[in-house]
Parts: sequence; structure tokens; C-alpha cells
Amino acid sequence: MSSQSTPQNITDKVEEMADQAQMKKDEMMSQTSMNSQSSDQNAMQTGEQMKNMAQGAAEAVKNTLGMNNATNNASNAPDTNHPSNPFSRG
Repeated sequence: MSSQSTPQNITDKVEEMADQAQMKKDEMMSQTSMNSQSSDQNAMQTGEQMKNMAQGAAEAVKNTLGMNNATNNASNAPDTNHPSNPFSRG
């Protein structure tokens, strides 16, 4: 005797396959969401690092030129008698 599929058996198999497909889809969507969040976090951290590096470079230039407001006072004023100062009155 050969076993024949009944319409109910076919319907049950189709529903089971649909459930498995839905579970796989949900799993893939969850993984994609987690990967996206991780990428966003890495991009934000990289952006923050670049911003901090640029600010540090700007502060270094200001300090070198004596233009930094935080340290620009009489005790930190450039020495006008320094040999490398082209405007020295010597």
C-alpha cells in the first residue's frame, strides 16, 4: 500500500513550512537590527574620536601661536626677545 497525502496532511505541511519560514525571517531581522545598532554605535564613537582629535589639533595650534584664550595671560605671553621672534627689538 502506498501512502497518499490527504488535503489535511498537505495543509499541515504547508503551515509548518510557513511557520519555519516566519521564524527564520524573524531571526534574520533580529540579527540585522543588532548589526545595525552596533554599526551606528561604532560610527558615533569614531565621529567623537575625530572631533576630539580636531579640537586637540586646534588647541595645539592656538597654543603654538599664543592665541589660546584659556592660557593667554601675561605669564604666558610670547617672549619678544626670543631669537626666533622676527619682531624682537634687540
